[in-house]
Amino acid sequence: MSMTRKLAIVPFIILVLIVVLSLVAGKNPLSIPQNPNENFADIAWLLTSTALVLIMTPGLAFFYGGMVKKKNVISTMLQSFICMAIVTVIWFFFGFSLAFGEDIGGIIGNPGTFFLMNGVLDGAPWPAATTVPLVVFAFFQLKFAIITPALVTGAISERVRFTSYILFICLFIVFIYAPLAHATWHPDGFLAKLGVLDFAGGTVVHMSAGVAALAAAIYLKKGHNQEMKPARITYVLLGTGLLWFGWFGFNGGSAMGANALAATAVATTAVASGAAAFAWIIFDAIKGKKPSAMGTSIGAVVGLVAITPAAGFVSIQHSLVIGVVAAIVSNMMVEWRTKTSLDDTLDVFPCHGVGGLVGMILTGVFANPGINSVASKGLFFGETKLFLTHTVVALGVVVFVFVMSMIILKVTDLITPLRVSKDEEEEGLDITQLGESL
Repeated sequence: MSMTRKLAIVPFIILVLIVVLSLVAGKNPLSIPQNPNENFADIAWLLTSTALVLIMTPGLAFFYGGMVKKKNVISTMLQSFICMAIVTVIWFFFGFSLAFGEDIGGIIGNPGTFFLMNGVLDGAPWPAATTVPLVVFAFFQLKFAIITPALVTGAISERVRFTSYILFICLFIVFIYAPLAHATWHPDGFLAKLGVLDFAGGTVVHMSAGVAALAAAIYLKKGHNQEMKPARITYVLLGTGLLWFGWFGFNGGSAMGANALAATAVATTAVASGAAAFAWIIFDAIKGKKPSAMGTSIGAVVGLVAITPAAGFVSIQHSLVIGVVAAIVSNMMVEWRTKTSLDDTLDVFPCHGVGGLVGMILTGVFANPGINSVASKGLFFGETKLFLTHTVVALGVVVFVFVMSMIILKVTDLITPLRVSKDEEEEGLDITQLGESL
């Protein structure tokens, strides 16, 4: 029996079990209660935002796929697409419960609360989204969970075994993403009670993915051929466009309604991303580089990353500052990374990890309760508590994600080797892992 067939037996048995449990769990008819607070405009906006966030994952596939060598384009793109399949099943099984189920110690949800999505169609609305059905909230949040492990792949592109990556996705969602989402976004979560502000996932999504990418790059070590030969710059531009487009649902949808806060989040997102793209190419020019499609694209994404935690807490004017600062800091980090032995192939840590970190800290600087009454005053307005809280929490998140990622990578590697062989790397992952080619 081939190794591929052996590795497929356990997940196949699990999938059969899920199917059987689903048949049993869905045998009773539902009675969906009427919600007197239901707002059709809010529902329409959240459904639209759900679709916008989902399209970001194919966008990421093109964004990463265009940057790698031609022989690795399909495998790199599939690493994003496969998350839409696997994370959806995990979210349905108990992932949503782990993130948003009944609180256990402020760090994780009860896996039985929404097990197999029971209670999602006929459950009470989420406290922060009372005008939309719980099912809309649940599947809006699913799209965030999907893209987070996909972001990690940019650091290990061209040298990770595909089947091993699938196991990594499963462990990452359960042991890193779900605890962070619960601690940050559940009203009883540990970080939420500390007053941490993360509007749309600067910590939960981008810092977790960026730091996990750093750990993965260190664990897998350098590739055998580090020469950068982007397969299609046009793919990168297409991916950037899809990401940019989808991000308005990512941040705007996190207002949980078609309201002034959503409009604010859309506006701050637009300004931060544009300013960051412009700042990136200007900073490149100062260093003697030509303006490039790649630099413009990366700059825009860094701006989008940095504004994510702040989008619904800061003014439009301060969003520009956040975009420019994040672009310069991430650009410097990319430059530093190239001078080290760290093989973060597509600079996930300098862009997503550092971009998310900058965004979180600057949220603590510019948060304005006049924009959002949930926010405390930031450092810019004379208060130090939020800024200090965000700084300490950011460092704590970095340590937590890095340590947990190293453990997950080691466990995965023990079960099924993470790194492809030198010969497989030289031949390309499209052929050796998928049996396909452009």
